[in-house]
Amino acid sequence: MPLSDGAGEVVAVGEGVRRAQVGDRVAVTYFRRWIDGPMTLPLVGEQHGASLGGMLTDYQVVDEESVVPIPAHLSFEEAATLPCAAVLAWSALTTGPRPMAAGDDVLVVGAGAVALFGVQFAAALGGRVIVVASGEEKAERLRELGAAHVIDRQLTPEWHGTVGRLTGGHGVALVLEAVGAPSIAKSIQSVGFNGQISVTGAFPSGGALIDPDVFNGRFFSLQRLAVGTRTAFEQLNAALTEHTLHPVIDKVFAFDQAPSAYRHLRDNRPFGKVVLTLA
Repeated sequence: MPLSDGAGEVVAVGEGVRRAQVGDRVAVTYFRRWIDGPMTLPLVGEQHGASLGGMLTDYQVVDEESVVPIPAHLSFEEAATLPCAAVLAWSALTTGPRPMAAGDDVLVVGAGAVALFGVQFAAALGGRVIVVASGEEKAERLRELGAAHVIDRQLTPEWHGTVGRLTGGHGVALVLEAVGAPSIAKSIQSVGFNGQISVTGAFPSGGALIDPDVFNGRFFSLQRLAVGTRTAFEQLNAALTEHTLHPVIDKVFAFDQAPSAYRHLRDNRPFGKVVLTLA
């Protein structure tokens, strides 16, 4: 059963269940049992919508360890956007050797779902957010989400130089790299001394090669992430509630329009998440 992300109402619970009760509004974690602590192969081997049944269904049975309450100000459609992209963006900013702090310069590379959440979260956490994207219309929407500066990668292909100028030559404290191979070298050239690069994008076969010279004179931490823990999800939900943040949704389709939703995702460049609803 496809689709890793979902949210809904609990309609029944098994004997001994303590973390949820009938009527609760919950979202389902991407990983079934990764509660906290380091990632391990057994934990990441249990993925909803991959090795386990996904959310494209009227009803789904999940482990009680896999659910988290939905913030009261979010709709089911909004909450359904959170389990993968939002948790990944949150983890990219808040975990690792050098998580972000208020006042940090934060670079977000890309304008996909993970990047959009990253812009919102970094701004809410007190960062000065610089985004690399393309197109003025998209830039304006990114500014509305909290970006202080948007660099058009098509107009400024050597955008790492602009990042340097915007930061007084120091580079950013943290990079949320949501594109991957095509931009990783410039992200390395944009990060400051002892900064952190959190890689969230895919690295398909045949990706760009990195000239080893980009590492010369640079000292930073680099981590590649796989979504995040249930604890991170719960912390994320607390931040959403505190700052009354709403996910960006590109378009909502009815449940029986799933093929149209897939085509929309394939044929367009959605700004935000594409959602299916049973309502």
